[in-house]
Amino acid sequence: MDSKSTPERPAADDSRTVGKDSGAPQWTLRAAVAADAGWIAELRAIVMRADLERLGRFDPVRVRQRFLDGFTPEHTSIIEVSGVPAGCIAMRDETDARWLEHFYLAAAHQGGGIGAGVLAAVLESGSDIRPIKLNVLRGSPARRLYERHGFTVESEDPVDVFMVRAAESRNRTLPQR
Repeated sequence: MDSKSTPERPAADDSRTVGKDSGAPQWTLRAAVAADAGWIAELRAIVMRADLERLGRFDPVRVRQRFLDGFTPEHTSIIEVSGVPAGCIAMRDETDARWLEHFYLAAAHQGGGIGAGVLAAVLESGSDIRPIKLNVLRGSPARRLYERHGFTVESEDPVDVFMVRAAESRNRTLPQR
């Protein structure tokens, strides 16, 4: 895909078994719709609360409103486990890069390989050659997941760590844990 094409995301019926030998639950991705905004904003507040509190930045209204103000369903995929929404992930295109955003997974589904499987699928989907960028809160355990998938630190500020995954990382075999 060239940088002027429509953003790619895994197909809504892109069902994959994560960690076939590990017994990880099956997950699927589906296209987000505007009606998903409310529950995703709530999930965001729940999964980000501990990190935001640690950084002295948690505001229960602001954490939800920031998501609602920027939610774009056409860039977002919903992660479903056993047919039930369990999280989301978004890819936003810019001229020189793609931004991985709003990657949230309910706590009950963390640590079992679902997040790693979803991230791998999204990173490997399509043929876009631009680097992928993201930001993660300082001290967040999610940073280790991103590092395992080839992201490196580009810059940091007192709250966020900005990471990038070069296009050539797509063709590299990366450790899963």
